Amino acid sequence: MVRVLLGLFLTFAGACVSAAQTAGQQPNQAVATFAGGCFWCTEADFDKVPGVLSTTSGYTGGKVANPTYEQVSAGGTGHAEAVEIVYDPGKVSYDELLTYYWRHVDPTVKNRQFCDVGDQYRTAIFVHDGEQQRLAEASKKKIEAQLKQPIYTDIVPASPFYKAEDSHQDFYLKNPVKYKFYRWNCGRDQRLEQLWGARKGDS
Repeated sequence: MVRVLLGLFLTFAGACVSAAQTAGQQPNQAVATFAGGCFWCTEADFDKVPGVLSTTSGYTGGKVANPTYEQVSAGGTGHAEAVEIVYDPGKVSYDELLTYYWRHVDPTVKNRQFCDVGDQYRTAIFVHDGEQQRLAEASKKKIEAQLKQPIYTDIVPASPFYKAEDSHQDFYLKNPVKYKFYRWNCGRDQRLEQLWGARKGDS
């Protein structure tokens, strides 16, 4: 009887480990997905947040499987450039990530961010569960009240996330001159300062 119970326990434990490995997440990790225009910039911004463990640039929210950068940037796939964030909830909460997100985008415009135009550059929060949905909706209402104008950021269920090509991962580190030139000429930080006030160390 003991052997039978032990066997059942080991089988159950193995299944749990397998499920955890399949999910690719540790107990002290969670995932958030945000679209904020150019993913080079969104990734660079969130890499500065204590408690963020990793950031991955990619495409989500569309109808084309395994899209390329050329397809998405041309428009028509329905995907948004987005960043998948793995974070430690013990060090940074989802609510704190939302607050940080809002202050690094311009949610008052539709289907564009700064110099980039098209629904592929829309702002969007892709929620992974009911709690993220609740917090995202509440934070959006606060931003609407604060800015006193319509907010065009979508809050939608997370859908398949397709990792962007390697050349787009950590672009700001691999190509710092090109990245800074793009960010400045796109007017991102200038508009963010106009909308939210001066910030430190975010470019």
